[in-house]
Amino acid sequence: MTPHSVFLRSNCVLPVPLDPLTEPVGENWTRVEQITAPVFDTMIRQKGWHFMQVDHLCARKAFGLTETAAVQGALARSLKGVAGRFNAAELISIRVRKYPGFYIAGVTLQPRQIQQYTWLEIAGDWHQLAVPVR
Repeated sequence: MTPHSVFLRSNCVLPVPLDPLTEPVGENWTRVEQITAPVFDTMIRQKGWHFMQVDHLCARKAFGLTETAAVQGALARSLKGVAGRFNAAELISIRVRKYPGFYIAGVTLQPRQIQQYTWLEIAGDWHQLAVPVR
C-alpha cells in the first residue's frame, strides 16, 4: 500500500469493461491493486466517466503491537470515516511512530466519487426531460 492507492466501496459501479484486480480491505471496501489514483483517473476518464475529488480529508489513528497492525487499524477506521455518499477513496498519507512496546499509525484518505455524469451534465439534461407547462 502506497500513497495514491485507490479504495473502492463494495457497491461502486465502474464503467464497462473496466474491471481492475482488487483485494478486500476492511468492511465493504477493496483496494485496487497496482494502479495509482492518477492512472485510475485516466482510465475512468477514457471511458467518459468521472473520478471526482472531495475537499474533506478523512484522517484517523490507531495503535498496535506491530507496525502492520497499527496501519491496518488506522486504515480501517479511515475507511469507516468516509461518508457513505462517496464510493471511492485515495490514500494520501500513512504516518507511523514507534513507542516502547507499540506503534501509532495515522492514515489520511481523500474521499472520491466515481460516476458517469457530473452534476452539470445531469442538470443540463433535465430541461430536455421536462414537460412544458401550458
